[in-house]
Amino acid sequence: MESQGTTDVSDFLKRVARVAPAIREAAEEIERSQRLSPDLRAKLHDEKFFRLLLPKPFGGEELPPAAFFETMSALAENDASTAWCICQANGCAMTAAFVAPEVAQNIWGNDPHAVVAWGPGKADLVEKEDGYVISGRWQFASGSRHATWLGGRTPVTLPDGQTVFRTFLFPASEVEMIDIWNVLGLRGTGSDGYSVKDLFVSKDYMATPGLDVGERLYDAPLYWIPSEVHQAIGFTGIALGIARSMLELFKEVATEKKPYRMTNMLSENALVQSDVAISEARIGSARAYMLNEAAEVWDDVLEKGELTEESNMRIRLSSTYSIHEAKAVVDLIYDAAGATAIFKGNPLERRFRDIHTLTQQYQGRKTHFQSVGASLLGLDPNVAPPT
Repeated sequence: MESQGTTDVSDFLKRVARVAPAIREAAEEIERSQRLSPDLRAKLHDEKFFRLLLPKPFGGEELPPAAFFETMSALAENDASTAWCICQANGCAMTAAFVAPEVAQNIWGNDPHAVVAWGPGKADLVEKEDGYVISGRWQFASGSRHATWLGGRTPVTLPDGQTVFRTFLFPASEVEMIDIWNVLGLRGTGSDGYSVKDLFVSKDYMATPGLDVGERLYDAPLYWIPSEVHQAIGFTGIALGIARSMLELFKEVATEKKPYRMTNMLSENALVQSDVAISEARIGSARAYMLNEAAEVWDDVLEKGELTEESNMRIRLSSTYSIHEAKAVVDLIYDAAGATAIFKGNPLERRFRDIHTLTQQYQGRKTHFQSVGASLLGLDPNVAPPT
């Protein structure tokens, strides 16, 4: 087992600072093209952003939860779609701990620019002696347009009759891409659909989706935590990064804008001043809450060798709460900005759309509050994995 060691998050924040100008410069083009440009991807690969949660033997960083949160937040301050693609790819990269080492080496270890993406869907399977012939269609695959490998998650019946979910991994060159990403926000993620027909996939390239940590083949502490939990932490960082950038952009607007039929600058308005202070408190408190829970849960995992149900509920509560605090800040600032924020292409308008798209994703569902509340009351939280 690899030593968990300590990771200095400042190193990763320095990496963000190095690529931040390129991300900001490319943000509008990312929005228009629904792609991360080749030049930007090269810079992101140079800083190993797609390998933050990848096992170390295959060139990964094994970044602990709190550091992953901070890195995602810092990236999202520059562009939410870029950060989202990176977060999603890292959740998929955790699969390297759940396949044979030679498979992980082939996908990630031999290719420093490897990116794996997938989304929900369904497929038909025909079992062969050493694999399956698969035909299926999936969607919501963030970053799929620049992925080197894609995955298809579908139920598989094992020899003992048990039905389990498995993710089939196949080269991106084998799929047909389907343009479906006509959405409100996070447009740059290019979370399109894709399909395969009569594609043979070896059983070696069939993996647990990362939700069942008991099936890991590479044993390091990071992989005692399901990928879904890591993604909840990462996406929360993105939400708060959006809120932070929204607030900082608004401060610039407020010092330059004199609203219609008003004699004072927007920054001199008492209500605006109050909104800015409240927003600062909301971002700061949500950030502190999430960092505290991520750090304490990580310590608990290292001590106990697993993610307990209590710790899982702590992450679920802090992530859901913080995501919606971020949305509340964006809404407050959007209102305060007035007509400035309604124009297409305005950075405030884009962040408003991005946060309202983010909260519609699984990690932002308010039903998580009910699940956590049930657990706190000693009842079954009835939390089911996403399909």
